[in-house]
Amino acid sequence: MLKEISRAIRMLFLMIVVLGLAYPLIMTGGAQLLFAEQANGSLVSKNGEVVGSDLIGQDFSSEKYFHGRPSLAGNAGYDGAASGASNLGPTSQKLMGVIGKRAEQIRQENHLGDKAMIPSDLVTASGSGLDPHITLAAAQIQVDRVAAARGIKANIVQNIVKENIENPQFGFLGERRINVLRLNLALDEVI
Repeated sequence: MLKEISRAIRMLFLMIVVLGLAYPLIMTGGAQLLFAEQANGSLVSKNGEVVGSDLIGQDFSSEKYFHGRPSLAGNAGYDGAASGASNLGPTSQKLMGVIGKRAEQIRQENHLGDKAMIPSDLVTASGSGLDPHITLAAAQIQVDRVAAARGIKANIVQNIVKENIENPQFGFLGERRINVLRLNLALDEVI
């Protein structure tokens, strides 16, 4: 019996060393060597100061910035420690009410008509609540507002939008999209 207990304890310590120390160190080291930027959070810097991440959306509320997807992650939104969706289904009256309010806010902010179609990504949160991207249609709706708030011509803003389009991963996964943080930083560089 003691022999079996001794063998089990040795196996426990071996597994602690292999799976608790060696494996994490190898994976962390490999990630740092092969994918350092991603392993460190894909951080975005401006003038030597970290202003965000390519992977996590932010709340831009100023009229002179493009707005991203709404977030339900955490009390104030965009909280990486509280990532998750609302779990409200398409038949939920509460969800329909929230979407209706968001659509009305988008129409008012962007001076659109009462019946103007709003891209779904401007009124619905992603599954994680942290999506940093918007569709081209969502950016197009906001061009005139951003241009007016910055006192520049809409075609200048339109060109900046075009320069910040990201193609689908590997050429076929997903759709063309725009990282809102990168777009807003590009706007700040111009104006």
